[in-house]
Order: sequence, then C-alpha cells, then structure tokens
Amino acid sequence: MNILLKKFTTPFDTVPFENIKPEDFLPAVKEAIQTAKGRIAAIKANKAPETFENIVEALENAGPEVELISGIFFNLHSAETNDKIQEIAKEFSPLLTEYGNDISLDADLFKKIKRVWDHKSEFKLNPEQLMLLGKSYKSFVRNGAILNDAQKETMREISTKLSTLGLKFGDHILKETNDYLLLIDKESDLKGIPSDVIEAAATTAKEKNHEGKWAFTLQYPSVIPFLTYAENRELRKKLWTANSTKGFKDGETDNKQIIKEIASLRHQKANLLGYESHAHFILEERMASNPKTVFEFIENIVNHATPAALKETEELKAYAKKLDGIDDLQKWDTAYYAEKLKSEKFQVNDEMLRPYFKLENVIDGVFQVATRLYGLKFHQRFDIPVYHEDVKTYEVMDEHGKHISVFYADFHPRPGKRNGAWMTSFRGQKVDQGVNIRPHVAIVCNFTKPTATKPSLLGFDEVVTLFHEFGHALHGMLADTQYETLSGTNVYWDFVELPSQILENWAYEKECLDLFAEHFETHEKIPTDLIKKIKDSSSFLEGRATLRQLSFATIDMAWHSANPGEIKDIQEFETRMTSKMDFLPSVSGTSISTAFSHIFAGGYSAGYYSYKWAEVLDADAFEYFKEKGIFNRDVAKKFRDNVLSKGGSQHPMKLYEAFRGKQPNPDALLRRAGLLEK
Repeated sequence: MNILLKKFTTPFDTVPFENIKPEDFLPAVKEAIQTAKGRIAAIKANKAPETFENIVEALENAGPEVELISGIFFNLHSAETNDKIQEIAKEFSPLLTEYGNDISLDADLFKKIKRVWDHKSEFKLNPEQLMLLGKSYKSFVRNGAILNDAQKETMREISTKLSTLGLKFGDHILKETNDYLLLIDKESDLKGIPSDVIEAAATTAKEKNHEGKWAFTLQYPSVIPFLTYAENRELRKKLWTANSTKGFKDGETDNKQIIKEIASLRHQKANLLGYESHAHFILEERMASNPKTVFEFIENIVNHATPAALKETEELKAYAKKLDGIDDLQKWDTAYYAEKLKSEKFQVNDEMLRPYFKLENVIDGVFQVATRLYGLKFHQRFDIPVYHEDVKTYEVMDEHGKHISVFYADFHPRPGKRNGAWMTSFRGQKVDQGVNIRPHVAIVCNFTKPTATKPSLLGFDEVVTLFHEFGHALHGMLADTQYETLSGTNVYWDFVELPSQILENWAYEKECLDLFAEHFETHEKIPTDLIKKIKDSSSFLEGRATLRQLSFATIDMAWHSANPGEIKDIQEFETRMTSKMDFLPSVSGTSISTAFSHIFAGGYSAGYYSYKWAEVLDADAFEYFKEKGIFNRDVAKKFRDNVLSKGGSQHPMKLYEAFRGKQPNPDALLRRAGLLEK
C-alpha cells in the first residue's frame, strides 16, 4: 500500500518523510478522494432525518486523508520543492479543486445541509456547533451551491484556472530568486558590508562554482544586508532593481498577465455569486465586513502617519545630502541612509546587536517566553522524521508533562524553499471519538546562515520575525476545539495576525531579552543601555514604515475592489494608488504586484490590510499585559483560554472582548508607533 495511505508508525504519528517519494502523491490523493466521496455518498444516501451529527459533523469528518496528503504536499512545495514536485503540482492542485467543487456544487448534499440550517433551533447546538453549521452552510452558498447548472460549470472552470495560476505565479518568483546572482570580484566593491555577510557571500559564490568571488542573491539574508550596508551606490541600485522587477520582465517568468488573469477570474467569480467585487465577497467573512470599512481604516491611519513620514523623508534626504552630497535620494538608498542615520541618532545598529542574537539562543528565548506565559516545555527530539536535515523537531508538553504538540523549526534559505517566513501545520487539532488529536506545527523562515567562523547571528528584524512566527505557532499548538476546521489559525483572516503580532512586543522588553540575549563569544548579557536603544529606536521612521505597509494594503484592495479589467498598465496603476504614500521617485520597469505572493499565491487577497488591523488589536492587548506584567500568568491564561485555544469557534470580537473585557482602542497602536501623543 502507498505509504501516504498507511497509518504512520512514527513518534506521535508524524509524517515519515524519508519513506515518501514524489511519485506517491498523485495515486495517494486520488485514492483518498475516492474514499472521501464514498463517505459523502453515504451521507446523501442516509434516509434518517437530517441532524447536525449525521450531516454537518459527518461531512466535517469525510476526508481526513485528503487533508493530510494535500497538507504534506503543499508544505513540501513551499519549503522543499524540486522539479518533480513542481511538475506534480500541475495535476495535483486541479484534482483537489475538482474534489472541492464536487462537494460544494452538489445540489443534493446542499439540500441536506440547508435542512439542518433551517431547523438549527431544534437541535440545541452549542456555540462551536453553531459556528461549524454556519461555516458549512455559508461555504456551500459562497462556493456556488445556489447557482444554476451552467453557472456551476463556469464556477468549476474558474476555480480550476485559479488553482493552476497561483502555483505558476509562485514557481516564477522562486525561479527568479534562485537564478539571480550579483557576482563581485573586486574587494573594494564590498566596502561597508559586515564581515559575516561578506563571508556568507564568499560561501555562496563557492557553492555556485565562482570560488574567489562574492555572490549576493535575492534571498532575504543576502539582499537586505547588501542594501543596508554596501557603500557602492550603483551596485545597490543593481540589486534593488533585480529584487523589484521579479515577475515583471518579459520572458518565461513574466507574471504580468498571470496577475491580471487571477484578479479578473476572482472578480468574475464574485460577480457570479452576486457580489460587487472579490473584496466584497472576501470581506463578508472578515471582521472588517466590507471594502468601505477597510478603506476608511487605511485612510485614518494614513492621515496620522503622513506628517511623520513627510518629515522623516526630508530628514533622510538632508542626511544623504550632508553625508555624500546625494541630491536625488532613490529607493535603493533608503535602507543604507536610514541605517546610518539610526546608528548616529541612537548609537545602535544591527551589527552591534547581532552578536547578542545567536539563533539557538533566540529559539531558547521564545521557548522560555512560552514557558513563563503558558507553562509549556520544549524537548528536542531526534527520532521524528524531517524533510530536510536543517529542520529541528521538538515535543511540546505542558507543565505537568502532558503532550501538547509536535513542533518543527526550519530556519535557513535553500534553493527548494520560497522566500519569506510562515507558520504551517502537518496535522491540525481536533477531537475524534473522544480523543483529543494534538497538532503538528511548523515555522519556516529564511534567516542568516552560519558561516565557517560564526554561528547564525540574527539581525533584530529577524528576531522579531521569529517571535512573530512563533506566535502563530502557539495559536496552532494550543488549539483546543472539537472541529479541525475551527481549530488553531482557522479564524477570520483579520484576526489571525493577533497571536503573532502580540508576541513581537516581548522582543523589545528588557525582562524578556535578559532571558536569552547574550554575546555569542563572551556570554555577556545584552547591556541595559543597548536594550534602551532598541526600545528608543523602535519607532524610528515609523511613519514611512506605516505608509509602506498601507501602500501594499491599498494595492491589494485596488486589485480586488473594482473591475481589474480596467487595469492596463500595472506600474501606472500602482503609482496612482500609492502616490500619496510614497515620497520618492517611482522607478520605471519595477512592480510590487508581480511579486506580491501574499495576494496572488497566498491567502491574503483583499486581506493584506489585516496586518495593520491586527496591530490595533495587539497594541491594545499588550497594554493589558504591560499593566499587569508581561509575564503575568492570569492575563496569559485569559489570552490562552479566550484567543489561542478557541480558534474560530466563536466570532473574533466576542473572543477578544472575553479576553480584554472591552473592544480594542485604536489609539493604542498610534501611541506605540509614536504617531499620537501619549
């Protein structure tokens, strides 16, 4: 039997990666789909009166094998892909889309769901059951169950096209990221770049058969330090341009037509379902509810951030002029002069901080935070299979030694891994026949790799990223609901960033940093004055950073809240949408959209605003922790019991109010960002 269809005999039933071959996936998912369809046929054939249990609950549990196999496949497609996996994906993804359509467009199945929905008051359902029923019913409606046969066929065609286009988009970006090299053969061109970054570039060059040179790539740990420290302005421009033209150039990795087609198909699908736009469709199931609310939210914060951003931009321009006689500050200059100005104003920079943030110590730090807040213990395991040798595995237990979760940590870039950082899971949490099935959760990042002479030393932004993704992981690990589709991070999209973004706050606090931040050579604790400088500089250029984030949110909403067929020139469209948030010259031939994986290959379409939306929640929530103590177990218990463990089992505002005792105050975010008087 196919390994993917057997019961796993590994510790905690973890995925036996070393025994899985790429060619196992297609036959396994096909058989799993047939098994699920058999269970669904039995639900439809049941002559007994419809109940929550024999219809909604039975459908919830119809396809666990499909979920498991597809989860493994797509996690590998993101974190450890290869030509075989990418080729299989072209057939694998449409198969799943067809399977989903077969369920959501099944008129007989929908009739049974609708009968339960129409008579829900008779079933005495608890809040979680009511939420699952509502989610199931709305899922059918929102996926076309009420359409006529011709419309259903159109819906199938749209869904199938979208499933393949999103994969194609991502493959193009991965290829461009992997293929690009900025080769440097003159040591003088490395002036300003820290020694560990230079050493890493030499290692990369050697790996790419360019020994004796230095190679910089479009991977985050390479491109960001180069743009931040390299004194050679022309080379900064060259690397920035390469990074900003991904998917925009004509050729085999061109994403221009792909994103137009994706946006148009989404718009067509929304119209077919009776919605004005894709954004109207998406936001119906979000805290924000509609595009008008999102645009008003964005405008409110833009109005607060713009005066600061204008002042900061003028300060940067003046500084570049004073330092190097630069009269025309460009986008490839901002990171470089911002770092120098920050270092001058606050006497702190990333290279001063890196020695205190050895990766292993930071991992131990987030573990200690989880221990102090939630009583969790992390025990590294060496018997749990992994998909790459870089991956570390842990058993997570509570303070009484009870098993909570399996945790995978995958931290360094490689050719088979896409850029960025994310949390995912190989198995979700649920209760099955009275047994609480515990989750298998992973975080995947692209942090600075160790070199021959130094361990992996993180920049402070990378430290914050690790805390962010670990916050998502806690949301998954501490899940405690009845149903997997309501478990962990299966929440409204503009609520999902709360657990991740609130944890970032601990990275700035002395009480937290004292737990783990020590010099990797001398073991000296991070000095108090350095912690103060981190804190003091935390809102440096916050106006510009806020507008940058909101410009991405605006581009996302603009693609999805109107007819995208009217967008002819992508760069002109982006410039028009963001002109009041961007005070530097636009650069011809560059684009944000063609590499905007969050909205065209991820799940953030009409949802990128949720990062800033969740900041309102996390700033307000962290003020509560600050009032009581950042490691206060009573406040942590309220957060765990009402947010982390509850998943999507209730409306997020109800969960937030149960934790906080009130609705969030937006001013908390503005105060923290230094955009409002404290």
